[in-house]
Amino acid sequence: MARLIAALAAFVALLFAADARAAVRVESGLVEGLREEGVTVYRGLPFAAPPVGDLRWRAPQPAAPWRGVRRATAFAPACQQEGVSMPGEAPPTISEDCLYLNVWAPADAGRARRPVIVWIHGGGFANGSTAMPLYAGDALARKGVVVVSVAYRLGVFGFLAHPELSAESPLHASGNYGLMDQIAALRWVRRNIAAFGGDPDRVTIAGQSAGAMSVSILMASPAARGLFQRAIGQSGGFFEPVQIAPAYLLANAERDGQAYARSLGAGSIAALRRLPAEALLAPGAGAASHPVIEPAVLPETPWSVFAAGRQADVPVLIGYNAEEGRSLGDFSGVTAQNYGADLAAHWGPLPPPLVEAYPFTTDAEARQARADFERDLRFGWDMLAWARLQARSGRPAYLYQFTRKLPAPAGSIYAGWGAAHFVDLWYMFGHLEPATWPWTGADRVLSQGMMDYWVTFARDGDPNLDGLPRWPRFGSAPRDTLYLGERITAGPAPDSPGLKAFDAVYGQLRGGEGGAPTP
Repeated sequence: MARLIAALAAFVALLFAADARAAVRVESGLVEGLREEGVTVYRGLPFAAPPVGDLRWRAPQPAAPWRGVRRATAFAPACQQEGVSMPGEAPPTISEDCLYLNVWAPADAGRARRPVIVWIHGGGFANGSTAMPLYAGDALARKGVVVVSVAYRLGVFGFLAHPELSAESPLHASGNYGLMDQIAALRWVRRNIAAFGGDPDRVTIAGQSAGAMSVSILMASPAARGLFQRAIGQSGGFFEPVQIAPAYLLANAERDGQAYARSLGAGSIAALRRLPAEALLAPGAGAASHPVIEPAVLPETPWSVFAAGRQADVPVLIGYNAEEGRSLGDFSGVTAQNYGADLAAHWGPLPPPLVEAYPFTTDAEARQARADFERDLRFGWDMLAWARLQARSGRPAYLYQFTRKLPAPAGSIYAGWGAAHFVDLWYMFGHLEPATWPWTGADRVLSQGMMDYWVTFARDGDPNLDGLPRWPRFGSAPRDTLYLGERITAGPAPDSPGLKAFDAVYGQLRGGEGGAPTP
């Protein structure tokens, strides 16, 4: 009898263990995740073959199938990089074999066909990792969505353009391999997400910083058409005139790629492919580490595509933070006397109207002007241009500005950031951590509200739901922007002299095409 009871107990234990591991079948084989507090998590799922050896600087290839059950319980290494994408984060484990994704699904998802959010991390196209704790999709999944975070090749591994690479391509294109990875991940999601309870016809692409820039590019890319039905962009877009960044044009990017190869003593792409990955993280790689206007992924600038109304026909939820610049540079040494020299050291000669649009008289005002300029140049103008272009085409846009100051205590690396770049992520992902910080009831209400807006948008294409302030569609009323702060309230869109100056200067650079059209 004792043996029978022990055998039954072992059988029951195996049943519970199997349930806890939650195995599902994807196109390459069976995968086994983990049940964690009402969410099933699958970490480190390959969506493409390792881009190593002869596959370095080629379009992503299908992942190889496997036999048996693959345990998807640990994050894969991040893509090859140096540094970190966010201050305060530990450098990630890295590898050139890095094309993996992660899935968080409601534990009871089954075949429910829930909306899907595909997260594209930031990091300036040079670094970043899906393993960052801040990006964990568990809290959002508990709200009823399937969350997928995807890796993509970074830096020179993801964006090198070179004449030899263009000659290899049927479309005579090179660069943008990291964007090809994102598209390959979206195709994997379309083919496989139903196994996790996700709806392949309700996919939202979402990202922050370079991830949001990627979202704007994917909306303009013919290669990504039909792979998503909504788009979320947080603090990042790709709409500046190409005249201020001619390196983005393929011919110029190829020239920079050749110069980079010469700096490594590599006379050919074959020689570059033979070099160890570590050798490619060399001075000069940054010049070959950005998106490129090329025929395969991005034949035209996003501005041109959106201005003609030819972007993906999907609603967007986009916005930026009120104090973006505070986490991106140290302006404590800026004074009224050295303001111009500091600005020129970072950005070179600037048109006088841009400098004059941020007036100051005192040192404190100079520091504020410097931070405001950084915010508008990098993020504010892009997000407003994106909203206006989207609205002008008749497609729904929902614009926000995040104003809540992060309550990081004195002594923390994040102290004094305010509503800086990255800060919205603590709230949107529902991770008000560390728990020892002085989070308030207002912080928790804001976090829950943002998650509810984001999840509702992913589900319906409209963020509005009962119990939260109405989010007006951009361009539909004078108060058409949602301000996310101590209180959530609608108000007029930002309209500062600085933003108007960027409109005018960029419009002139485009030959009168206009900087940021009104709806």
